[in-house]
Amino acid sequence: MVIDKIALVLAIIGALNWGSIGLFGFDVVAFLCGGQMAMVSRIIYTLVGLAGLWCISLLFREHAADETAT
Repeated sequence: MVIDKIALVLAIIGALNWGSIGLFGFDVVAFLCGGQMAMVSRIIYTLVGLAGLWCISLLFREHAADETAT
């Protein structure tokens, strides 16, 4: 599904951003969007959070294509 791929891309962006915060103390999203409290940054943080929640559903889904491949 397209929404699964979008959610996965957003979750990866969030993971990379948190990795840069953890390793370097540098928030890439805030840097690119004008600070942590800028509206664009907050929208991106919200979308990443929602994508993470959506990705939880990927853990519990059974795909018909996976079952026929075995």
